[in-house]
Amino acid sequence: MQAPNHIPLRRKMVVWGAAVLSAIPLLRWTFSAKKEKPSGTIKMLTRDGKLVEVDKRYVSVKKEKIEDEELRGWVKRN
Repeated sequence: MQAPNHIPLRRKMVVWGAAVLSAIPLLRWTFSAKKEKPSGTIKMLTRDGKLVEVDKRYVSVKKEKIEDEELRGWVKRN
């Protein structure tokens, strides 16, 4: 008996399929890295209690909310 001839072809297809599936996240990452941040302004509170508008590109996002007590201690009163 001879071994089936389609097994090497099946292995090649599995290898190529795995290569394509592993390349998809890499392609997504390269194209998503080129997006610009949306421009615009955000309102922020200064230390002396004034509300000002600042361009978003000058602000780093920390995503951590401060507590009310910390805010009351941070703002200087006249």
